[in-house]
Amino acid sequence: MTQLFFLLLFALLAWFWFDTMQAREQAIVIGKRHCLQDGLQLLDETVSLASLKLRRNRDGQATFRRVYEFEFSDNGDNRRVGSITLLGRVAESIQLEPYLMQ
Repeated sequence: MTQLFFLLLFALLAWFWFDTMQAREQAIVIGKRHCLQDGLQLLDETVSLASLKLRRNRDGQATFRRVYEFEFSDNGDNRRVGSITLLGRVAESIQLEPYLMQ
């Protein structure tokens, strides 16, 4: 019985890790695309998880709401902070610290 419990726990943790990596990759793609559209540079080509909560999507299903933070530059000489909020794999919002438009 305990072996089955630990096997299920391991499977759940493996699924969570895999799901988190896929969501992170999705956030990187969204961040790159958004920065490119606005003429900005995504710095370090990465995002970091800032928040993880369980929420319901539009269909009422429980899913993870993840907030990823990243840094970008508007002129190549500075660092500004932005965030991407994902509900499941869907981008809910993208927020950028104020920057100079070129």
